[in-house]
Amino acid sequence: MKPRTQRIRSAERDEPVHPARPRLGQILVADGDLSAHDQLGILAVQNRVDARYGDILLARGLIGRDVLYDAIARQYRVPVARFDRCAPDIRLIDAYGVQDCLSHGLLPWRRAGGMVVVATARPEQFEDRKPALEAKFGPVQMAITGELELHRAVLSHHPRTLAAAAETRVAASESCREWPDNIMPGMAMAFGVALMIGLIAAPGAVFAVLLGWAMLTLVLNTALKLAIAINHICAGRTDQVDTDNAPIVARLPSVSILVPLYKERAIAERLVKRLAKLDYPRELLDICLVVESNDTVTCDTLDRIDLPAHMRQIVVPHSDLKTKPRALNYALDFCRGSIVGVYDAEDAPAPDQIMRVVQRFHERGPRVACLQGVLDFYNARTNWLSRCFTVEYAMWFRVVLPGLARLGFAIPLGGTTLFFRRKVLDELGGWDAHNVTEDADLGIRLARHGYVTELIDTVTEEEANCRFWPWIKQRSRWLKGYAITWAVHMRSPRLLWQQLGPWRFFGVQLLFLGTISQFLLAPMLWTFWVLPFGLPHPVNALLPTGAFRAIVIAFAASILVDILIGMLAVRGPKHRFLMSWVPTLYCYFPMAALASYKGVFELITRPFYWDKTAHGVFQEQVDAPKPVSKDSSEFLPEPELVAVAK
Repeated sequence: MKPRTQRIRSAERDEPVHPARPRLGQILVADGDLSAHDQLGILAVQNRVDARYGDILLARGLIGRDVLYDAIARQYRVPVARFDRCAPDIRLIDAYGVQDCLSHGLLPWRRAGGMVVVATARPEQFEDRKPALEAKFGPVQMAITGELELHRAVLSHHPRTLAAAAETRVAASESCREWPDNIMPGMAMAFGVALMIGLIAAPGAVFAVLLGWAMLTLVLNTALKLAIAINHICAGRTDQVDTDNAPIVARLPSVSILVPLYKERAIAERLVKRLAKLDYPRELLDICLVVESNDTVTCDTLDRIDLPAHMRQIVVPHSDLKTKPRALNYALDFCRGSIVGVYDAEDAPAPDQIMRVVQRFHERGPRVACLQGVLDFYNARTNWLSRCFTVEYAMWFRVVLPGLARLGFAIPLGGTTLFFRRKVLDELGGWDAHNVTEDADLGIRLARHGYVTELIDTVTEEEANCRFWPWIKQRSRWLKGYAITWAVHMRSPRLLWQQLGPWRFFGVQLLFLGTISQFLLAPMLWTFWVLPFGLPHPVNALLPTGAFRAIVIAFAASILVDILIGMLAVRGPKHRFLMSWVPTLYCYFPMAALASYKGVFELITRPFYWDKTAHGVFQEQVDAPKPVSKDSSEFLPEPELVAVAK
């Protein structure tokens, strides 16, 4: 074991050593703004978390922002930047760059006496940035501000710049923003005319070709599912993480959580209560509630809520493009965490989820760039649709996705309970703002750039979409996005092959093109249901007896494999009541065929339209969060949350 002096860093370590500069805590205690007892508690916490002294004070509610900034200004013998008294010079901000202002925590404020006064929210880093600032502006002088104040100053003058950047963060070669929507109607009409002519001239041949493609994708999908099921049975618990021998996180990192909201009057208050249950240290949590500027419903609702110090509202400027990934990209510039997570408005994550995510990232190293959690539902018993929805998600998150990962395929991500390394998100340009399944697209981009996505066994509960038309709208958006994602990544098949390799390239074809084909051509496969009733099938006369029997066997096998995966997915104690409902999925999946036709129509007419799912129809009981005590005993870190490195 290393000596204690090596294991514990000095107090208030974010401040550079300076013989003539007093410590921030000393200033606050001397002024009577902080008790000596509270100061000791803060120092104990700071030794175990990657947070600045002042941020811990604010998160714990021990001092006000103005008091903190005044004390820091006296510590560094510089002024406090008062943007309300003197507005920032827009030309100076433009010269430095809006996004650099946010990423560096710097704001060139004004010219004074032949110098440029630069407000900073990170004074401990100013000396490192000073040479670059002087190369651009000449002599500079530091002033103190806070992260929130700096963000507001930038937003008040450059919201359009950041909004435009949010729409184009991803490289054009990997984005769908140049989708040829202007020629899509003509192409669709030409295809429809050609299909009609074929059906009139040679209906048997056209039917045989379509059925052949449908059967090929069915057989391949069934083979993959069977391999996944066998792998799941054989794996058992062998792929569980050995938490007893896992390396300990010496200093917990800061984590930003992005929660996009749109017209969420019914659920916003419940969301705040759910997120308040996360037991990660508050000074390290940065929860951003992201709303559109024209969404007065959600904005007004949040304005009536007394948000905790670690939660804040980020307003996205107006644009004709209103998608979840655009909002995420915009908010990403304002995140302060080295890990960035995404939740949906209706989510209720497990309280220990953030801690488990941080631990897993620490164990795996930088190559693992993303962690995908498990989604479940708190209203599974509402009706038949909610039961089937729960079974389907259990199949996907508890059997299929882990199986795809073990088989070495690229993972198409879900839209929530996602956690990323911030550096990787910045490198890849975040989310494709125009893609309506930005999560699946990002999963493929991560794989193309050599990063690994892992599944983590932590559960987020949300509201099952259990009304017919909202279900159709949601599924049509997903299938439309799958089609766009496949088309974007297949712009250069050779490059995709080189980046993913043959096995994962095949997986992309099967997961995206195969899934779309299965739903679009599902009615052709349903025609085989006439056989149990003794009715003749139209293909029977066109095919040899052996080939026809092989098709029937493949169709029956696909049904049995799906039932097997469904049973494996719900065999746990929580979902065991759904066992008897698994066979009824064959009355549930036909709705996806209807959704696929709606998706194709929108692919032609409105490729970037985000058909929003309404939330808050069903809910679970949420207890009010316990208030945070200001007693110094609260500052003593809990052993199970934070551990000093051995």
